[in-house]
Amino acid sequence: MTMKPDRRSHAYRPDLADVRLKDMVSAACYTEGAPAHVTVPVAAVSPRPDPDCGIDTQALFGEALTVFDQSDGWAWVQLEADGYVGYVRQEAISEGAATATHVVSIPRSFVYPGPDLRFPHQSALSMGSRVKVTGAAETRATPYALLEDGSAMIAAHLRPVRETAPEDAVAVAARFLNTPYLWGGRSGFGIDCSGLVQMALAMTGKRAPRDSDQQAASLGTVIDPEHDGLERGDLVFWKGHVGFIEDADTLLHASGGTMYVTREPLQAAIDRIARLYGPPTGYRRP
Repeated sequence: MTMKPDRRSHAYRPDLADVRLKDMVSAACYTEGAPAHVTVPVAAVSPRPDPDCGIDTQALFGEALTVFDQSDGWAWVQLEADGYVGYVRQEAISEGAATATHVVSIPRSFVYPGPDLRFPHQSALSMGSRVKVTGAAETRATPYALLEDGSAMIAAHLRPVRETAPEDAVAVAARFLNTPYLWGGRSGFGIDCSGLVQMALAMTGKRAPRDSDQQAASLGTVIDPEHDGLERGDLVFWKGHVGFIEDADTLLHASGGTMYVTREPLQAAIDRIARLYGPPTGYRRP
């Protein structure tokens, strides 16, 4: 029996599907979709158009997506960054391709109505959010980046979209220490285990799938810790969980046990998690 494509990364329903899937799935109608981008700090992405439904992931300000359908206040979309498919509220997006020049490079940063940190901030953006910088200013020796709507951000909190973080992925992940755990979270305001891995790798120029089972199936190469040893940046997987090896004895992860991003002794984590979910299911080197 032929298995249908994963609905998390392929846009298809009985009534409508991505035209690129025409030879793979059956639908009443096919569409190319239309480009759009996120216009709120964080947009929840759900598996159903239902406000009471839990979220699968999040889309960040300025991120690009394709809209396949809009109805009853919901848009059915696919995110450009990782191909994830789901539903977002229509008011969270705007039509048209994204035109970002810079990406937020620290876990969280404020947006001010003008170039002065004493102004009341109007919003906050997560690491990975994308903005269009149109100018520069300086107030009391602090450089600001001016955005296309006249607002401003601290220039040191941004970097050009084509540049990658100067540190490695584990160092990026460590910047999220004590960030609250959030199921489906993918931002500096709340993040889950696979979201932390994806974000840290993305900021260092490496693409990664969104969910831990997808990462366990395809990210990097499989390693055997007894044969290959464990190196900084390796990933250890359990059923439904993933974390970074910070060093041979330390795990860095968004923990559902502590409910925040934490580091703990690797063997202690293995013993603790085993009591509920069993031993690690695999190790990979991104």
